[in-house]
Amino acid sequence: MVSITPTPRTSPLLQALRGHWAAANGIQRVAIVLGLSLIALAALAPLIAPFDPVDQSLISRLRPPIGFARYKSGFYLGTDELGRDVLSRCLYGLRLTLSLALAGACIGLLTGASLGLTAGIRRGWVENLVMAAVDIQIAVPFTLIALLILAIFGSSLQVMVLVLGVYGWEQYARIVRAEVRKIAEMPFIEAARAAGASRGHIARNHILPNIVSPLVVQFTLSVSNIVILESTLSFLGLGVQPPTATLGSMVGVGRDYMPTAPWIVIAPAAMILLVTFAVQILGDWMRDRADVRLRER
Repeated sequence: MVSITPTPRTSPLLQALRGHWAAANGIQRVAIVLGLSLIALAALAPLIAPFDPVDQSLISRLRPPIGFARYKSGFYLGTDELGRDVLSRCLYGLRLTLSLALAGACIGLLTGASLGLTAGIRRGWVENLVMAAVDIQIAVPFTLIALLILAIFGSSLQVMVLVLGVYGWEQYARIVRAEVRKIAEMPFIEAARAAGASRGHIARNHILPNIVSPLVVQFTLSVSNIVILESTLSFLGLGVQPPTATLGSMVGVGRDYMPTAPWIVIAPAAMILLVTFAVQILGDWMRDRADVRLRER
């Protein structure tokens, strides 16, 4: 009697991940590893940060990173003007900056995509009203809108999420509305209508799968732009207020110490650069994997 050893089965999720990894090129693999590493650093910041990000030690202020004279043991990236550990503040700043960027981008995506989808499907006065709001949003510089909101409601985290969520929704609305109008004229949509499908069914099963690709691209652009916007507002002193650390606020405070302590700016600025690089490359990769038109070729 011959015994047959069963071949271990690989889970569908693992197979899908292997397929996506195999389809990625070299720079996309680097961006994937970098993006996952940044997310892990942000998620594990309370566990791996060597010090509390707000603890001050004036006798240890402006100490350089490891490898330089006057380096103080344990402060691997040096200390800032108040003696706070730069590495710990970068980790916590990365955590908060990524959270604000993702929250703002998700709010903008949901708001803009919903309005664009409604405008593209219903047409008429609904479409005119949505596009009028889009034109107004585009006509007014967003920096002025952000400054007005922050001046009225303050600079709390909730207000920052609101400000960042308002940013970019009009781009989603324009993209979705244009894609919906184009797809709505295609034969398979006409066939679905002739078969008695409702607007909701058509939108959910026929339109949304075909607009995922441009939405992914716009989402990644929004995340990168929101990181820069949050950094700009914090740089100007209008973002999250001290002692809470964000990458932008660290760059803003450290600019006065560039000639004598450049590490205060270099570390958070490098974090911002890595985040935007990883998000942009990952956006292109996700666009290629999510586009049903590319998969059908």
